[in-house]
Amino acid sequence: MEGALTARDRVGIQDFVLLDAHTSETAFLDNLKKRFSEDLIYTYIGTLLVSVNPYKELDIYSKKQMDIYMGVNFFELPPHIFALADNAYHTMLAEANNHFILISGESGAGKTEASKKILQYYAVSCPSTTLLDNVRDRMLLSNPVLEAFGNSKTLKNDNSSRFGKYMDIQFDIQGDAVGGHILGYLLEKSRVVHQNHRERNFHIFYQLVKGGEEDLLHQLGLESNCQHYSYLVQGECANVASINDKNDWKTVRNALSVIEFDERDIQVSCCHTACANSFCDDIHSIAYCAILCPTTLYIIFLLGVNVQVLQEGLTSRKIEAKTDEVLSPFTVDHAIYARDALAKAIYGRTFTWLVNKINDSMENKDSSCKTVIGLLDIYGFEVFYVNSFEQFCINYCNEKLQQLFIQLTLKSEQEEYEAENIGWEPVQFFNNKIICDLVEEKHRGIISVLDEECLRPGEATDLTFLERLEEKLDSHPHFVTHKLADKKTRKTLERGDFRLLHYAGEVTYCVVGFLSKNNDLLYRNIKDVMRQSKNTIVRECFASKESDGRRRPETVASQFKSSLLGLTDILMSKEPWYVRCLKSNESQQPGQFDDVLVRHQVKYLGLMEHLRVRRAGFAYRCRYDVFLQRYKPLCPATWPYWRGVAAEGVEVLVQHLGYLPDEYKMGRTKIFIRHPRTLFATEDAFEVCKHDLASRIQAQYKAYWQKGQFRRQKEAATKIETCWRGVQARKAKGRRQWAVKVIKKFIKGYMARGEAKTTDNSEYLAFVRQNYLNRLKDNLPKMVLDKTSWLTPPPVLTETSEILRQLHMRLMVRKYIRGITAQQKAQLQLKGITSVIFKGKKDSYPQSVSQPYVDTRISQYIVYSIPIVKYDRNGFKARPRQLILTQTAAYVVDDAKIKQRVLYTTLKGVSVSTLSDGIIIFHIPSEDDKQKGDLIMQCDHLFEALTKLRVLGEYDYDMWLFFSVKFQMKAGKEGIVEFSSGQESMVYKDKNGHLMVVSDAVTAAERGLVACSQTCLCCLGQLLWPLPHNLPQIWDQARAQLVRITCFLLTFILAARRMSRLQ
Repeated sequence: MEGALTARDRVGIQDFVLLDAHTSETAFLDNLKKRFSEDLIYTYIGTLLVSVNPYKELDIYSKKQMDIYMGVNFFELPPHIFALADNAYHTMLAEANNHFILISGESGAGKTEASKKILQYYAVSCPSTTLLDNVRDRMLLSNPVLEAFGNSKTLKNDNSSRFGKYMDIQFDIQGDAVGGHILGYLLEKSRVVHQNHRERNFHIFYQLVKGGEEDLLHQLGLESNCQHYSYLVQGECANVASINDKNDWKTVRNALSVIEFDERDIQVSCCHTACANSFCDDIHSIAYCAILCPTTLYIIFLLGVNVQVLQEGLTSRKIEAKTDEVLSPFTVDHAIYARDALAKAIYGRTFTWLVNKINDSMENKDSSCKTVIGLLDIYGFEVFYVNSFEQFCINYCNEKLQQLFIQLTLKSEQEEYEAENIGWEPVQFFNNKIICDLVEEKHRGIISVLDEECLRPGEATDLTFLERLEEKLDSHPHFVTHKLADKKTRKTLERGDFRLLHYAGEVTYCVVGFLSKNNDLLYRNIKDVMRQSKNTIVRECFASKESDGRRRPETVASQFKSSLLGLTDILMSKEPWYVRCLKSNESQQPGQFDDVLVRHQVKYLGLMEHLRVRRAGFAYRCRYDVFLQRYKPLCPATWPYWRGVAAEGVEVLVQHLGYLPDEYKMGRTKIFIRHPRTLFATEDAFEVCKHDLASRIQAQYKAYWQKGQFRRQKEAATKIETCWRGVQARKAKGRRQWAVKVIKKFIKGYMARGEAKTTDNSEYLAFVRQNYLNRLKDNLPKMVLDKTSWLTPPPVLTETSEILRQLHMRLMVRKYIRGITAQQKAQLQLKGITSVIFKGKKDSYPQSVSQPYVDTRISQYIVYSIPIVKYDRNGFKARPRQLILTQTAAYVVDDAKIKQRVLYTTLKGVSVSTLSDGIIIFHIPSEDDKQKGDLIMQCDHLFEALTKLRVLGEYDYDMWLFFSVKFQMKAGKEGIVEFSSGQESMVYKDKNGHLMVVSDAVTAAERGLVACSQTCLCCLGQLLWPLPHNLPQIWDQARAQLVRITCFLLTFILAARRMSRLQ
């Protein structure tokens, strides 16, 4: 507990005894809600455990969690049901006395689950042997069997226990679970024949009908449809989404086998269940046996009785008059009552037989000394919209348990104070003895009046019972009826109601059905019929243990009162532990906390009363050794060791902490602290001190660890250095010896390098070859034209080097060819034609190589067009025109007007000069009168234009190209064009009437570079010649690329020339 005190602001106080505002119900609820929001469903009130149902699975019940809580001090870990179970177990072993754990709460609060968790914990934590495992298995598996026969769906809970269960777990002196015993209380037998809307009968009926095997159902005469049985569909809720009856039946069937129920016992228990299930629909068939339906025959067969005897028992009553016996026929209502009474009796006695059978399987065979821990899973206080006889009995039981609870709590507190020699201060609390007397007092109590009314002759009804209560209890402060109430209270009561002021609040009961439910009579002649059964289990259930005299059997209320007094005696003889279960909300939704509902449960479970008792006087107590062990770091005198008595050490410690005299008391073995704030201040100081201590301990430990680590590392480093130096020295010696051998071989090889390969020079020659190849690998030529960068080979690799050079050259050429595109191929073809026509014949040809050809330079709809300058034949005046080439003719155009048209078929030839000018002369036949004479033009793209003209006109190379300076001006008259070289290009008419064309001069260096490019082209052609002859396309692409290289070189020449002019 103390370990979580520092987190109290976030998760609340985990023991309500330490709550400052312990009398405030609001503070109590706020603390519960704060813990619930953090999924902390358990909280202590001293040793009492408060459990809030979360309605979801929490990972706090695993085997790992069980191991954590085994053998640990109760308040050392956060609150848990395992902590309570473990502390009860170890206290039982230490003190060798009996204990019990009382689990209470309303339906749906989680009582059954809490008892399961306790059983599971004991099954895991106790010593294990084969015999003990069998006992534990039977105890664990008794739960699903009793749940099937004793639980049902109600409005508030889908698995509500409709009976009270007390189980003794028996331990031997070593703490081994060696046996168990179960007691059942007040089974709600009326549920067999009647269920409210949205409620179901007991689970076993639906499990048997839905999940039973076909053979078993056939033997019992049952059908696998609940709608065929009226006892199962009265609540109109036969199917529930949260319940899987088929799987539950398999679990029950397996559990029955483990508990040593043989096949016959299982069939008998199912047989009685089937009988109780089938009675409703067949009373008329049994009563009037003219027609016996199959179900009726099955009931008679299963019960093992004669049909006439059963008919007589269910349709008439045997009246004894001295020595005579008279049969009095039943009315229909009486017959229905007899039928329902028999069904309830069969089920109730079968349930008792089942519990006895389970007890036999868990019985401890060893009669040696043993101790027990009892588990009491009892119904909690119930307040419904309509409260009847069952709620009256349940709430009476809770009144008795509350009385016992207060008495035992006060007794334990007072005994502890007296044992520690601490003065006991009387505690003010509400004593509910007055309410218990109101119910159970002889002759005046409600149960006595009810029994008298059931037994008196005459017409006794529920209203006459209420009148008798008003007569005897008219002045009781905790009893109110419509007649006895004041005007204001009377408005809230019906005439058939009475109200009791319980310790938990007011509850209004409706008297309708009180007498019939209290009687619960089974006529003697029907009992006689059952005792004549051929079925041994039926005879055992209806054994003649009851008085056969004429004395009326004990009523249900009296039986319950007697069993409750017996239970009280059992509990008073044991040491108590308490688990109070709360519902967080009515809708059973996770994460919802209904303040009003929880407040109501806190009130009727008496939690505030219990807290008030525990807080009377001192809020906290602890043994000296435990207190000193935890808080000794807070005082220098007690830290780190206290050599004296623990009580003296605690006295020194609290004096150092500044406790005031009225804040604590020193007992014989414990210190008592009055106020929670005193403990909280101590705990907060301990948290601060704990961090400082942790830092100091860490520093000391780290220093110690680092010193040891340093020493170990230093020793290891010394050893490693020694070993490493030895290894390195041996390696160095080996390397030196190897180097000497290698150097000797190298010198011998170098001296014999010019000789044939021998043993002496073989390795040297291999080294030379490898060295050359490695250097060659990193210095291979990157371009095809690179002829000088190939490394000079050593003499032994001259031939190999030449082969490698040729292979590498071919590889570069192949890569180059493969990179040529279709457009580049077309350009190369055109440039090739131009080369054939003009190469070596015209000075400006090298400049044109680098300029790519285009399809047209004017319009995309013409085959080819280019701007030109036309010179008149008379006067040589320059006129800008466009030359347009079509598929059939060449046109000279001025804007949109055609100036001259020359058909390709009439063109005799074309004249150009050998210089670098752009003059073109078209020779046109003079016989054609339509022509005006030869056409003189100047074109910047001469080579491109003439190449296009040759392709379109399909001329031979030698037929149409002339290098003449004469042209025909018109028919019979010629003109002359003179070409020359100069510093500047110009065209003008000379004095002699000739057309003078001056072009730039070409230097010798430029002509040499052109010749070099032509040589490169030839070399590449020779390299490509060995390629297969079926690769003409590759050759064309290569030629185009080579032309581009030549163009690049020519471009470089022109740039150099321009630079020289600028200089």
